[in-house]
Amino acid sequence: MKPSVPAPAHGSAPRAIVRRAVAAFAGLAVLAACSATPTGTSDDHPAAVVPKPLNVVDPAAVPSPSPQPACNPVASYRPPATLPAPRRMPAGSTMARIVQRGRLIVGIDQNAYLLSYRDPTTGDLAGFEIDLAREISRALFGDPDHVQYRHITTADRIPVLVKGEVDMVIRTITMNCTRWEQVNFSTEYLRARQKILVNKGSGITSIEDIAARHGKVCATKGSTSIAKVAAIAGVVPVSTDITLDCLVLLQQGQVDAVSTNDTILLGVAAQDPGTEIVGPPMSSEPSGVGIPTKNVDLVRFVNGVLERYRSSGALGRSYQRWLGALGPAPTPVAVYRD
Repeated sequence: MKPSVPAPAHGSAPRAIVRRAVAAFAGLAVLAACSATPTGTSDDHPAAVVPKPLNVVDPAAVPSPSPQPACNPVASYRPPATLPAPRRMPAGSTMARIVQRGRLIVGIDQNAYLLSYRDPTTGDLAGFEIDLAREISRALFGDPDHVQYRHITTADRIPVLVKGEVDMVIRTITMNCTRWEQVNFSTEYLRARQKILVNKGSGITSIEDIAARHGKVCATKGSTSIAKVAAIAGVVPVSTDITLDCLVLLQQGQVDAVSTNDTILLGVAAQDPGTEIVGPPMSSEPSGVGIPTKNVDLVRFVNGVLERYRSSGALGRSYQRWLGALGPAPTPVAVYRD
């Protein structure tokens, strides 16, 4: 269930105060990295004085893009003809080790409203990507609740896989050929588009408007989004650890826009009705489940789960529940490299 956001008392609180209250309630973590100092206002409504988030790099130091190796970034490993029954995984397989351990360890974001967030009404993690993690757990254990979630930042996604600290990462990782050299991916489960989020009434309709004024755009460290922002002449890239810190910077007037996948921006905009998603897409961003390179058997297993999840219509229903405001559920076709 999506949390409801309470209306401000008397409808007289200043707009900036309302925006902070909405973000703090629905996002849960907008203020997590900041300490709030109460102050009074002319109508006695308390306001939070939100300091600039920590770990902001302004301007961001973004490495020059290197040539992408040749590959089909959405092509993954073909699943088995038949999936093993829950708890009856092939002996010696990665899946058998996970079942023996008793839990699936998944790297996630717990601050991405609608995708993967902690529901304040229940305390449970919920969202489109949590639905997928639970489906994989169901296939392994016969129970969707055998998942240990590990909260990671955008920049952590590849390192925790390379180090083998998690079994998989389900955190809107854009599939590209450079990343395929570091980790494996499942087939595509989500197709997004990079766009920008701005304050309503700003007059900004595209990132070119920001470039014309040499403005600032915030995106997360280690993302493909910050690299694309940095490549646009005239735009000053600003980076943070999490997208919700970018929202705080936008609210404070520290940046002109936030840029990332529209699937993420949808949740951010829902938390702050004083913002809007604008402009044409900057790119197409296919997401796959990230899995360590040594565990190809687990990639094949997850692809089998995704085949079943798609064909049953459950993937589309999950998309419509959480992300339906973006339009009809896209139906990425599974592509295999073997």
